[in-house]
Amino acid sequence: MILIGTMNLTRTRETGDFYCPGCQTNRSYRLRAKRPFLTIYFIPVIPVGGAELFIQCDGCKANWDVSVLEMNREMHEEVQAAQFREDGLRTAILITTADGTITEKEISALLTVAHSLLDRPIDREELGSLCASAARLGITAANYVESCKKRWNQSQSMTILQAAFLAASAEGDLSPGQLAMLADLKSRLNFTDREYVEAIEEAIALAE
Repeated sequence: MILIGTMNLTRTRETGDFYCPGCQTNRSYRLRAKRPFLTIYFIPVIPVGGAELFIQCDGCKANWDVSVLEMNREMHEEVQAAQFREDGLRTAILITTADGTITEKEISALLTVAHSLLDRPIDREELGSLCASAARLGITAANYVESCKKRWNQSQSMTILQAAFLAASAEGDLSPGQLAMLADLKSRLNFTDREYVEAIEEAIALAE
């Protein structure tokens, strides 16, 4: 009986240096090509598909799309900063819309958070679209934060918590549900009680 199957072969095509987003510094890399082959008795004999190219960092060993070579440190940092601002706004929106409604005061608070805290200009039309999208997808603030928090540093995590608090407190006193959501975010972001209080006090000062 002839044993026929497929296997992927990965080869290094070239090497060089690049800015690694994972290491956040310049590293050497390998441009690698992965291609499936038809095998007979476990021996690769015929390529059966095109080569898939990717960049592998020699430092952290992470794999990246080849487009990573087109970006320098400044460009990476700019992209990361833009992503963080988006993360902060979406977290605030999810906190606000968790009860299925949104008031004029909450809209005003979200616009203030976007402009003053996150430096992320937004108008009412775009905000309305984002709120509608959040309601439609049904993602909770806790789940969103859990999926994003690895890319934030300590300072950014504090800003996220402050954005959530300012959005939640738009109507004045916090409801038990809102307090529970904020406490959950505190836990997920690994803040101590003291750090949590300091973040809230700073947020209140910013809003005054």
